[in-house]
Parts: sequence; C-alpha cells; structure tokens
Amino acid sequence: MQHVYQPHVRVRFAPSPTGMLHIGGLRTALFNFLFARHTSGKFLLRIEDTDKERSQQRYIDAILKTLQWCRLTPDEPLVIQSERQDEHVRVAEQLVEEHKAYYCYCTQQEVQSRVGQTTIDGVSYLRYDGFCRKFIGQPRNSQKSYVIRFAVPENCSEITVEDVIKGNITFASDTFDDFILVRSDGAPMYNFVVVVDDAFMRITHIIRGEEHLINTPKQILLYQACGYPLPTFGHLPLILGADGSKMSKRDAAANAFDYMDRGYLPEALCNYLVRLGWSHGDQEIFTLTQMVDAFTLDAISSKGALFDNQKLDWVNSVHLKSSNAAALYEYMKQVMNLPLDRHFTHWSYATIMQLIDLYKQRCVTLQDLYCELILLYKRPTVFEISELTFEQKKLLDSLITLLNITEFTHQILAGCIKEFCKTQEIKLGDLGPLIRVALTGKKDAPGLYDLMTALGKQETISRLTTYYLV
Repeated sequence: MQHVYQPHVRVRFAPSPTGMLHIGGLRTALFNFLFARHTSGKFLLRIEDTDKERSQQRYIDAILKTLQWCRLTPDEPLVIQSERQDEHVRVAEQLVEEHKAYYCYCTQQEVQSRVGQTTIDGVSYLRYDGFCRKFIGQPRNSQKSYVIRFAVPENCSEITVEDVIKGNITFASDTFDDFILVRSDGAPMYNFVVVVDDAFMRITHIIRGEEHLINTPKQILLYQACGYPLPTFGHLPLILGADGSKMSKRDAAANAFDYMDRGYLPEALCNYLVRLGWSHGDQEIFTLTQMVDAFTLDAISSKGALFDNQKLDWVNSVHLKSSNAAALYEYMKQVMNLPLDRHFTHWSYATIMQLIDLYKQRCVTLQDLYCELILLYKRPTVFEISELTFEQKKLLDSLITLLNITEFTHQILAGCIKEFCKTQEIKLGDLGPLIRVALTGKKDAPGLYDLMTALGKQETISRLTTYYLV
C-alpha cells in the first residue's frame, strides 16, 4: 500500500463534532492555517464524526461557522470521516491479508478472566494478551463475532516520535497491546481511521494538541504497516486556565463560539490565540497578514500558556479602536444580529458613524459599544448629580442661550465653551461634568465637543434643557 504525497505542505484540522469548538481547538486550526499560508501550502478540514452516539449536526454547523467567522477557510472540499468507513474497513482487511493484523474472537469477559485490569499512569484498562495472534494468516471464522486487531511487530521494542515542537520522545512498545482496528460492530477505531484519512488527504504535517501525543506511537506503526510516508508531527502545548490546570470544555472561557456573540472581533481573538504558545519578538498586535508572514513552527513554545481574559480584552480593545466605524456597524448587524436599524430610528447614519467612532475608543467589546449606544439613544433618565444648585441652573440657562446661536463644529464649540467659562469665571473642569451628565447620564463619557457635534445642536440643547428642568 504505497502512497505519494505532493511536495508542498498540506495540513489539516480535524475536530470531533461531539460538542462546541473548544478555544484550544480554534488555536490548533489557526496554527495549521498560518503554517499552510506561510509556506504556500494547503489547509484542509476533516470532520471526525465516527462517534455516532455523541456526534451531532448542530456541532458540525457551529464548528464550520466559527472557522468561517475567523476566516480560516479550507482550500479543498470538506472531508466527512464517517463517509469513508468502507475504505477504512478495506484497508483493515488488507492488513489482515498481509499478516499485519488478525481476527480476534475474544470477548471482553474472556480477556478479563485471563489477564485482569492493567494500570498505567493511573489509568486502568484491559491489556490484551495476544491470545488470538495464533490466527494470523487464517481465514475468518464466520460463526463467531470478531474484532480486527493490529499485530504490533514483535521486533519493535520502542517507537520514537520526532516532534518538531517538543523534540524526540521515545515510547516503549510494551506500554500498549495489539490494539483494535475495527470493532465487532464494524466501526473502525480512531487511531486507525486518522492514519488512513491523513494518507488519503496527503497530509505532510500533523499539528495538533499534545493530548494526542499518546496516540502517535500507534499511528507511526500503522503508517509503517500500511506503507504510507510518515508525516511530520508537532504537538502544541496546552492552553491552561487561570489556576494553571488544563482548560476543559466546561470552562466558561473554553467555547470559541461564545466570543462571537460577546462582541469580540475575530481578528482580535486570533491575534490573542496566536500568542498563546508562539512569539515573534516582543510584538503583541498582529493583523492576519502579519501573522501569516511571521509564523513558523520553530517559534512555538513547548510549554503550556495561561489563558488571560484581561489580556484578551486589551487586544480586542486595540483592534476595536483601529476598526472602521462602517465595518463595525455592519458587523454588529450581520454577524451579531443586533437590531441597530430598529433601535436608532431617529439617528441618521452619519450620526451613528460618529458615535461609533467616539465610543469604540472607550469599549472593550462590540457588546459594550452597543450597550453604550442604547443608553445614549434612550436619553438620560437617572443622573449622577440629581440636584442642581441655583448657580448651576443659572449657568446652564446662559449656556443654552449661547448654544442656540452657535454653529456646531468641534472647533467652534471648543472656542465658544472655553470663552464662556472665562466669562463666567469658572473652570472647564466644573462645567464639563454638568454637560456630560445632561447628555449621557454619566460623568464618564467621550470628548465633550465630539459628543455635542455628533448629537447635533437640536438634540444637545434638548437634553440640556431637560436636565435644567429636573
């Protein structure tokens, strides 16, 4: 069984649709994508849905939507693993014909009674004793239920994984038994099907999480038995939670799909993820193009990286500040499905653009930005300064009169209000909070002149008058 690869790099991301895409899985997809683009290779996608009991179409849809959201687009048609089961079984039967695998008729109870449980690294399992190896080369007994087991070569004492990230790692072959290739119900096993499918997809580099490292020795043996060229392996370090433990699928921050709904930009999330285990000098902020240009496997760390929500928030805020207002508006409408047109009916498109540009400088996520705009649009109803002194009311009355005859541009407003403060013998620091609270309901608000310009003369004076009458 010979297989010839194309000379250029071909990598794959192969998620299991048994749950939502984990943030670690998204990073794996990103690293594969960047490596493929950096080397002018191909990035492929395979859905490993052989776990029929737990695989669900809604998870497949969510995985595809998340990858599309992050612009991690595969270069060839999607491969569905379950659709290739006939080919998996055919290869297993060919290994039997070549005396590299055999039919095993032992039941689990029979193995249990002969050998009992074996414990390795604290994990207990049934270690097969090779009872049916004597049937190697013999035709199948059609009267008995069977599995197909791989015959681990007897002259193999150890297997070395040449890992481009972690270095060479050697496993003793006696740490595993003659493992099953095809179960009694005809379903192929994971370690077998991934080898057959990776060969079919002509994968040259397998870049995946380090939790798969334990499977690699078995897969190397299968590559050799099937006559497939051995790909290059690289196992990524774990993403760790704040307490230093592995992030599980149950962690609040683990579901990649949630970040879209929470208003994180895909380029910001990818920017943050690429720095979890990879570095390029001291650079922290990257565009996708910059990531592609800089990404290499030798810059990946072999140590786990802590997931820091505060750092992610900072990265997202940086990308938010540099984003075009019109693009953010369309993103909130099309991707986040926020009803902007229905909520801001009295604002012109130009006003909305001005306000997005103002508030994006102060927000962490687009959800924050949306909430700020909603509060501003509804007009203040509760003020931090609930009572005005007689002097403050008199001051606002004079300001309203002045603004009625003032042209509303940033430059003119700045000069007008500064001159007003000088005439009234007050500090801008005393007047500014009064105006901000009247316009937004909060002392903490965007730049005064920009905000007044965006709201316009009529709305600004209306809000000041309402505040004055409180």
